[in-house]
Amino acid sequence: MANQSLYASTLRVTYETGLNEKGEPQLKRKAFSNVKTSATADQLLQTAQSMANLQQFIVVEIARQDTASIIA
Repeated sequence: MANQSLYASTLRVTYETGLNEKGEPQLKRKAFSNVKTSATADQLLQTAQSMANLQQFIVVEIARQDTASIIA
């Protein structure tokens, strides 16, 4: 049976920065690497919300991207 070993996490926050010529939202994504792999979803949400309070743009998505090794 295979196992996985988590070794890196990244917090990604997507902001709506305005509208384009067609009236569609323009998005900008910021990635914060070196996130503790032991961080909980609640901790990451609180961190992202705290950072959002310092921004002028609206947050449209908060995501976590994990990287793991698969070991046989």
